Amino acid sequence: MSDLAVEARSIVRTFKDGTVRALDDVSLHVARGEVFGLLGPNGSGKTTMVRILSTILAPDSGSATVNGFDVVREADAVRRSIGLAGQYATVDENLTGFENLRMIGRLNHLDRATVRRRANELLEQFGLADAATRNVKTYSGGMRRRLDLAAALVATPPLLFLDEPTTGLDPQSRQDLWAIIEQLVEDGTTVLLTTQYLEEADRLAKQLVVLDHGHIIAQGTSRELKTRLGATVLELTFESTDDAARGAEILRVVAGNAMNIEGTVVEYTVDGGPAAAADALRRLDGARVALAGLVLREPSLDDVFLSLTGHRAEDEVVKPAPVTRSGRR
Repeated sequence: MSDLAVEARSIVRTFKDGTVRALDDVSLHVARGEVFGLLGPNGSGKTTMVRILSTILAPDSGSATVNGFDVVREADAVRRSIGLAGQYATVDENLTGFENLRMIGRLNHLDRATVRRRANELLEQFGLADAATRNVKTYSGGMRRRLDLAAALVATPPLLFLDEPTTGLDPQSRQDLWAIIEQLVEDGTTVLLTTQYLEEADRLAKQLVVLDHGHIIAQGTSRELKTRLGATVLELTFESTDDAARGAEILRVVAGNAMNIEGTVVEYTVDGGPAAAADALRRLDGARVALAGLVLREPSLDDVFLSLTGHRAEDEVVKPAPVTRSGRR
């Protein structure tokens, strides 16, 4: 058996009669027994990739194998070997938690005894045993997401696709789901995770691929991507947005265009952090611009993404670039 749970080679997928290229020559290699993170903003191609790997969509060109099965020629075998939890809970709110898992088990052709055992095991594992006989319409958002993830695991798949599993969850529910995913991987499940949350990718994923407009723009471990930025981040907080705008103009001579301004906060990367911070303070003090706070910190994945793309991961990609006759932008 191959050490790779997923191998995708030069995947291309277009929409709107070929005028929008959602995926452009994307290749992935997902090792067994780890979390692989597919990172990017809305519209970057993450969900399209998951749909191809889970046989919901066919690629226009390129090839992919999942658990050793070709996603086009052996689609049934692929589907039997994976679990899929999409961006939104797909459980039936008119059934109880137990009834939802029982239905999924029967659809997977599991015998009644196995279905009952797996349903009870999963309800206990996901902290839903006390709510097993309640209709799902009474569940909170976090409970529904946990049940949706449990449903994807009824048939004990070796590979789990999680497409933005924590979208819309409150911080505590998100933390709870992260802990469940970590336990699944510890128990041997391979997870391909798509997310636009940088903190989520940083915590869970061993390997990362960053997508933007259907292209891979970076890949590696979280540490490797941060090392690419290779600098300290200087974060300056001003008393007002007007002061922040004035301060940014004063500091642009040393920061260049690689500066991020959000409200009263101005950030940019620097070499020689303490000396750069002292220089910024002298310039601002000389111009009598009020400064409320200053922090020097290590770069985050959010800083890396901003550096690579010019926008943050949570910003939606509104208009994918069109495809020309040559297939290039």
